[in-house]
Amino acid sequence: MADFTPEEVIQVIEDGRKCVGADLQGIDLCDADLTGANLIGANLSGADLSGAILNGIYLGEANLSYANLREANLCSTNLSSADLRGANLSFADLSKANMTKTLLNGVDLSGAILNEADLRGADLPMHRAGARYNATTKRPAGFDPEAAGAALVE
Repeated sequence: MADFTPEEVIQVIEDGRKCVGADLQGIDLCDADLTGANLIGANLSGADLSGAILNGIYLGEANLSYANLREANLCSTNLSSADLRGANLSFADLSKANMTKTLLNGVDLSGAILNEADLRGADLPMHRAGARYNATTKRPAGFDPEAAGAALVE
């Protein structure tokens, strides 16, 4: 359960403060403008961020597993080492998103829904700990995750 209400999160961000490592599990931030947010390591598991404006923010090492990010704007967002397992990213703008690794892991897209997501220019480097996907990851028609640098995991 989230430690903060949606209003408190928005106020923290508007005041220029950080939400680093915050427990925002299951929070409803549908259509919220989170421009300027620093949510490194935040727990947003199961959160509703559909339609949210998250472009250019820091979500590195954040837990976004099973989050609803449908139609979210994640353009140029730092998602390095984020957990996106099972997340709904349908119609999301992930153009120029940074999905590289930190010291240990890349972005985990296992089971994520990427139907009609915009992945143009997204950074999915091919290396041992780069972005990962599995057989249940739903991706846009014509998108080749391996050509983009993601690795298939079982």
